[in-house]
Amino acid sequence: MTIATIATAPIDGQKPGTSGLRKKCRVFMGEHYLENFVQAMFDGIGGVAGKTLVVGGDGRYHNDVATQTILAMAAANGAARCIVGQNALLSTPAASNLIRTMKTDGGVILSASHNPGGIDEDFGIKFNMPNGGPAPESVTDAIFERTKTLEAYHIWQGDPVDLSTLGVSTLGEMQVNIIDPVEAYVDLMKSLFDFPAIAEMIKGGLRIRFDAMCAITGPYATRILEDTLGAPAGTVVHGTPLPDFGGMHPDPNPTWAHELMDEMMGADAPGFGCASDGDGDRNMIVGPNCYVSPSDSLAVIAANAHLAPGYSDGLKGVARSMPTSAAVDRVAEALGIDCYETPTGWKFFGNLMDDGRVSLCGEESFGTGSDHVREKDGVWAVLMWLNIMAATGKSVPELMGDHWARFGRNYYSRHDFEAIATDKADALMAELRGKLAGLSGRVEGPLTVAHADDYAYLDPVDGSTSAQQGVRVVFEGGARFVVRLSGTGTSGATLRLYLETLETGKLDLEPQAALRNVITAAHAIIGIEAHTGRTAPDVIT
Repeated sequence: MTIATIATAPIDGQKPGTSGLRKKCRVFMGEHYLENFVQAMFDGIGGVAGKTLVVGGDGRYHNDVATQTILAMAAANGAARCIVGQNALLSTPAASNLIRTMKTDGGVILSASHNPGGIDEDFGIKFNMPNGGPAPESVTDAIFERTKTLEAYHIWQGDPVDLSTLGVSTLGEMQVNIIDPVEAYVDLMKSLFDFPAIAEMIKGGLRIRFDAMCAITGPYATRILEDTLGAPAGTVVHGTPLPDFGGMHPDPNPTWAHELMDEMMGADAPGFGCASDGDGDRNMIVGPNCYVSPSDSLAVIAANAHLAPGYSDGLKGVARSMPTSAAVDRVAEALGIDCYETPTGWKFFGNLMDDGRVSLCGEESFGTGSDHVREKDGVWAVLMWLNIMAATGKSVPELMGDHWARFGRNYYSRHDFEAIATDKADALMAELRGKLAGLSGRVEGPLTVAHADDYAYLDPVDGSTSAQQGVRVVFEGGARFVVRLSGTGTSGATLRLYLETLETGKLDLEPQAALRNVITAAHAIIGIEAHTGRTAPDVIT
């Protein structure tokens, strides 16, 4: 049982973003690959000697083995203590909560979020800072640079830790605490929401369906909804985390959560439907025959958050990512609070929350959260909706109808064109950026371009600038589309097209029909078919 220094060579990696480093699982399983990145991560944050870290992940394939490697390397690098979820499991928001409440020096989270799992699918790793949020670009840059020069890594060689047994053990000189991954998170939720009122609503007959998609939120949802709030057994479906997510794509949207959608759109639909993703930071809300878009969900929560005990004093402010619809903007105006528009990425929200500027934030990609942690939080969003329903006595369709009647309806959709060859996607964006200056005044059907730009953000907290965050084209009257490339996948590029139009009169249109003119104009301006050969998206949300 010794500390070994193993010679290695720089990995052919990629710069980790706020979502961490994501590759195919077999890449991480390759010789020295994970070890190289973990050592670079430890070096990039200034070392871990004497530090305390939280470690856990979403249970996808290789999660348990990778956790043992990280613990062995933390011990060899002089860490004082690691706090680990039992069986190496921790949802991302639960990990953020532990980092914050236990005042650790950060955490290592193993997840590829909503991406598929399995030996031939995706794996990921990221570092979260002592505030519980994703590492900023300065840290990910330092980690990336270290991966290119690393010549050796340090690892403890000895018996592994028993990850299945709660309690305290040691690995060399390092203490290892194996904890219940759910308990502290449940306590946090009890402090924010009116559990007795929700329980009474459930007792009164509200049927709930929570689809955990064979991912990490199964144990959290079961403990809260069934064991604590009294929902009947079976309320949570696909509730056991599996290494391959049971073959499911754990992304809570109408395409991949089709079982839930079919049930909620059926004749005997439960009163409330919801789903979460691979690592528990995303959510989808559905009522009987009523799908709630993430942008609308954020707006409804903002308008009603004061009904939950943890937010009874009102919101400090709200923030949304630039591609998210402007529905929450009008709520903020009515409440007399600030609304910030940021690039996509939770680190921007984290800066605003740490500075006391906002309490609530959200992204159109099914991520919503508040300043209770520094990650988006799927189960939190579900409980917020249940709290609002319990306080108002209204159903999801009634809440949506009331909201649109008061604020108008932002018809909104996202079209994903997946696995596009990277060179073709880059060429499309380069050409589009090149013609932005000439778009003003262009007429496409009934729409006339009022403004077009490549969005850049000046962070009001740290003064940093983030450029080329997505192309925006705004039409006269306020309709718009946004186009950007996503880096959350592992194969090729995903082109995301966001479409929006505001309607204050016709509130019951089919969204794709309401957006038809915007869709047609976007395809013509962007040149999607010419560059990619695609005429229709792979996923519509």
